[in-house]
Amino acid sequence: MSRLQDVPRETSDRLAAYAALLRKWNPAINLVSRKTLDELESRHIADSAQLFDLRPDDACHWVDLGSGGGFPGLVIAILAVDDAPGMRITLIESDQRKATFLRTVARELGLLNVTVINDRIEAVPPQGADVLSARALAALSDLLAFGERHLAPHGIALFPKGARHAEELQAALATWTFNVQKIASKTDPQAVILKLGGIARV
Repeated sequence: MSRLQDVPRETSDRLAAYAALLRKWNPAINLVSRKTLDELESRHIADSAQLFDLRPDDACHWVDLGSGGGFPGLVIAILAVDDAPGMRITLIESDQRKATFLRTVARELGLLNVTVINDRIEAVPPQGADVLSARALAALSDLLAFGERHLAPHGIALFPKGARHAEELQAALATWTFNVQKIASKTDPQAVILKLGGIARV
């Protein structure tokens, strides 16, 4: 939780308000698994927050794919209000109910840096993202295809992956080339964050 212990009071209040909204909406549209709801702050919010400090200092546009309940995209947007006020955050979510939730949170929390696109990732025009993120969305090979489409030429992708990340990397190398840095997760000893650049098809 270290990333969240020294945030401004306003940021902490927004994160708490977000958690309250998610708990309110969750029974209707299943934003997160009910069994992880009690660990919302440590399991989902802190896990998402650790990505924020991995962005390039000059990042202007962060695109989050398959945002679902807002992890990591809404957490990034909340942290950015005070820490990266010039950065835009685009959330892409194909499920209309989840997109409505994302827009509701952005409106109620005054997140003017957020745009929600309710469409399939493949159908959205290329976004030219400086940072691309996706959490628990798809296999790495599929994520790399999204990265090729939506990243700016010098952009980076941040993909949290679990204990089988080495297998996913090996499988992806059959069809992709990329630079990769493996960063240990602060919230799960078996997980890593894959920081990727130079994505291209073999």
